[in-house]
Amino acid sequence: MPIWYDPLGLALGVALDRLLADPRSSAHPVALFGRAAAGLEKSLYADDRRNGVLHVAVCVGGVTALGVLAVRVTGSNGVLRTATTALVTWAVLGGTTLAREGAYMAEALEDDDLERARARLPHLCGRDPRHLQAPELARATVESLAENTSDAVVAPLFWGAVAGVPGMLAYRAINTLDAMIGHRSPRYERFGWAAARLDDVANFVPARLCGVLTVLTGPDPGRARAMLRRDGHRHPSPNAGRCEAAFAGALGVTLGGKNVYEGRVEERPTMGEGPGPEVKDIRRAVQLTQAVSLACAGVAVITAWALRRYCRRR
Repeated sequence: MPIWYDPLGLALGVALDRLLADPRSSAHPVALFGRAAAGLEKSLYADDRRNGVLHVAVCVGGVTALGVLAVRVTGSNGVLRTATTALVTWAVLGGTTLAREGAYMAEALEDDDLERARARLPHLCGRDPRHLQAPELARATVESLAENTSDAVVAPLFWGAVAGVPGMLAYRAINTLDAMIGHRSPRYERFGWAAARLDDVANFVPARLCGVLTVLTGPDPGRARAMLRRDGHRHPSPNAGRCEAAFAGALGVTLGGKNVYEGRVEERPTMGEGPGPEVKDIRRAVQLTQAVSLACAGVAVITAWALRRYCRRR
């Protein structure tokens, strides 16, 4: 099999995401997966880790099997293999939509329209926006852009480069399940444990890659590197802090602090040095997200080509 099928498919998928973004449609593959996972949850739910493990195994295993089947069906047909990789890459990426959401928040806050910004924040994160003022909304946006640069761009491309179509589909299934049931709540404390832990594993390398790419592409590489090393481990998540600390250093701001999630309050350690993010910092964060995404696309395409060349020689 020629070694260029998967690298070319990844590159075309990135281009499709740039052109078409991530349409919010009930027919989108991720939305279809979410409905199927929710339906299965109704049958399997119990306040027990074992049921959660079974739920994750069925959902992720089923999607991964579809990916393996797609690879086998397309086989050595260059057009089909490349097209399949491109479509799957487009389906699992969210970089363009992420940047647009950041730009929307910046525009709303620049217009002093707090209600519009509060209504839009749930598109980026799960915080309760009802009482947030402009500085808190700006911080929430910058932090979400940092974390989701890894989740929506770096991690899918990493798994696409390493494991092709099955890897991308498996990752997106894992990340979607984490968003659905991986958060701490009375209902999901045990049932969602497997989804949360598997997401931590799947994002371990990508989050650190995101931090490195932020250092390399950001406006202040030295400070970004220093904050990544000093503060990257301080976040409650084993992965999100690597992205947020690097963004904080690159932008010269301080992230972290008090967050409210549906009545639950969390005090996050601070990361970075300098003032808290202001409205003007949102557009800088969007530019950084785009720079990291472009760099990651290049790394992924080159890595996919190199790995498949190596495997072919073996």
